[in-house]
Amino acid sequence: MVQAIVTDIEGTTSALSFVQDVLFPYARKHLAAFVAAHGHEPAVRALLDDANGEAGGGLDEAGVIAQLERWIDEDRKATPLKSLQGLIWESGYRNGDFKGHIYPDAAAQLCAWHDRGTRLYVYSSGSVYAQRLLFGHSEAGDLTPLFSGYYDTRIGGKREAASYRAIVADIGVPAGEILFLSDIVEELDAARTAGMRTVQLVRNGALDPHAPHRQVRDFNAIEI
Repeated sequence: MVQAIVTDIEGTTSALSFVQDVLFPYARKHLAAFVAAHGHEPAVRALLDDANGEAGGGLDEAGVIAQLERWIDEDRKATPLKSLQGLIWESGYRNGDFKGHIYPDAAAQLCAWHDRGTRLYVYSSGSVYAQRLLFGHSEAGDLTPLFSGYYDTRIGGKREAASYRAIVADIGVPAGEILFLSDIVEELDAARTAGMRTVQLVRNGALDPHAPHRQVRDFNAIEI
């Protein structure tokens, strides 16, 4: 019996193109102005200092901004960058510049699972703050009441089994009763190593009946 479901976002509940073509360019365009306006705030300054340290140190503010912009271009999974992006995206969501993309099948099934009493969680490389923004300002409305918790890279890398063991411990149910959904094989491998059940979302391309993880086209095909 599946008591809890942990889902990835990019390529799973949401289109990769939304993140790559909408969110990333928006953050890059507004990064310098955001730092100029908010860089004196303790929380933002701490993130800038963390980014400087992760880059090796010794950068002035312009250098940190340039480094952050390069990380955006590289889709670097740097925790301070992801946290800063979340703060920048907040104004975009609140201003109505965009809404969080959620596949209709994902929104419908998440609601159905929640109504059945299944506990739902999110694990994404994007910050917890950014996750809440996306689901809170989604095309399907505010979906945040569906979720019991959120995890980001502060708990560990998404391709590391230790991260999933930490999630299992936090959720507090046996790993074999937790289902992890993702489009990335390496993430699913790590979750399986931690004892979780797994399903791979393949939104585009042919399904492989011999794949190491059960593949489905969309959330409607997931049986729990």
